[in-house]
Amino acid sequence: MAKFLTELLGCTLPRKGASPMFESKSHSRVGLKSSTKQKTTIFNTLASEKSLSDCKKEQQWKPSMYGSITPVCFPSPLIEKPIGKESMPQTPPFSAMFDSSGYNRNLYQSAEDSCGGLYYHDNNLLSGSLEALIQHLVPNVDYYPDRTYIFTFLLSSRLFMHPYELMAKVCHLCVEHQRLSDPDSDKNQMRKIAPKILQLLTEWTETFPYDFRDERMMRNLKDLAHRIASGEEQTYRKNVQQMMQCLIRKLAALSQYEEVLAKISSTSTDRLTVLKTKPQSIQRDIITVCNDPYTLAQQLTHIELERLNYIGPEEFVQAFVQKGPLDNDKSCYSERKKTRNLEAYVEWFNRLSYLVATEICMPVKKKHRARMIEYFIDVARECFNIGNFNSLMAIISGMNMSPVSRLKKTWAKVKTAKFDILEHQMDPSSNFYNYRTALRGAAQRSLTAHSSREKIVIPFFSLLIKDIYFLNEGCANRLPNGHVNFEKFWELAKQVSEFMTWKQVECPFERDRKILQYLITVPVFSEDALYLASYESEGPENHIEKDRWKSLRSSLLGRV
Repeated sequence: MAKFLTELLGCTLPRKGASPMFESKSHSRVGLKSSTKQKTTIFNTLASEKSLSDCKKEQQWKPSMYGSITPVCFPSPLIEKPIGKESMPQTPPFSAMFDSSGYNRNLYQSAEDSCGGLYYHDNNLLSGSLEALIQHLVPNVDYYPDRTYIFTFLLSSRLFMHPYELMAKVCHLCVEHQRLSDPDSDKNQMRKIAPKILQLLTEWTETFPYDFRDERMMRNLKDLAHRIASGEEQTYRKNVQQMMQCLIRKLAALSQYEEVLAKISSTSTDRLTVLKTKPQSIQRDIITVCNDPYTLAQQLTHIELERLNYIGPEEFVQAFVQKGPLDNDKSCYSERKKTRNLEAYVEWFNRLSYLVATEICMPVKKKHRARMIEYFIDVARECFNIGNFNSLMAIISGMNMSPVSRLKKTWAKVKTAKFDILEHQMDPSSNFYNYRTALRGAAQRSLTAHSSREKIVIPFFSLLIKDIYFLNEGCANRLPNGHVNFEKFWELAKQVSEFMTWKQVECPFERDRKILQYLITVPVFSEDALYLASYESEGPENHIEKDRWKSLRSSLLGRV
């Protein structure tokens, strides 16, 4: 995992002649062709200089469907309503949870600067002791926490304790609250607090279902749910049953998804090996399977949305957990961090980059290689128009790999004007300013979308992780007085909640199983095989390349 993060956090758009995704150094302008052409703006909203965080999303999106796998569904919550003593709070969509400053400014009614171990400023919760924050999470007869707080605390609390430890504390406090009143009024107490406890459990299971793969979590959940369902109210039993069934479906879907990924990984083969053993079986190329670049961009979007949908919000935090901030010599997570869906998505980016490079280097004839490059330029352009920035960056990365970029005779036959524009849009200089502007445009477009296609926003994922990492590393988890720095966690939750909105969009394009199967399973060249194919297409230009060519022919083909 440490190696994965080290590579991931060094990523920029690869320069010409680099591997697809990872760079160890920062360059102000990496691997870009200069272009004097006027900048092309594809989204009409790009002129706006509002930051993405200034835009309150109004859309509620459902997750995509892909193949035969049932994706994990995070139901779109209801619009927030005022909280009264008798009424149950409703939950706003993720994108509406945070305002431009990072959190809902109307959550707290206390005008006190300090209240019960929590510190406020201008009615905004800024810090508190861990115990006070846990108590603030638990509802009682007259109080229910706002969903903004619930999401933020459940997301960030794993930096301080295991989710099962938090669940145990929550269960204990809930049971305590039920017993506070006079024994004669137990039934009335239960009627008031049971729906609130059930609502909290529902929030947790819907938003962080992967926490409940831990048997200790599930045991505590079942115990508390049983207490609620054992009352006289028939409605509670039905709601508990629905909550448990929904959770079990999500966990079963996740297990099925992981089995599919494992099967794909176990059967993956290097393309050169397949060529040497069964040359007839690999004569197809991507254009043979899908000759329309627009259709291919749509199928790539299917894969992106399906894989995004399975990434849990907690994975962004768990990826960076190293030491417990409240106990610097003790790790919060002694067991393996559960970030496999996040890592699988990054692996998909790398696979797509290598697939692009493989398809370009495979053809023997120069005109066919040039045609393949122009084909992928059109695919990348359509990805940009759709709002699929992750596939766009993977394609550009594949075309910038050294085995492809060194094919000078091939590139001489390519009309590169469109490619220059795409590279300009994804220029890493000024902290990817052009890309971030385009991302804002895509997000703003989704606000007024007249079709499901216009709702799609798929960010360049590695940069998103990098942003979250530096937010986490740039601010202390604790203040000098020992309080948890909750102001930091509002910002962290804002970024993750934005992702939660984007990942739930339903893919509007018709699914083509043949194309999807090819994209996911076709063997690709290793880096050495790409270099060999490149040298075979256009011979070495210097002694270093000649020596490497001979070495590769000897090691890969058994020739001298």
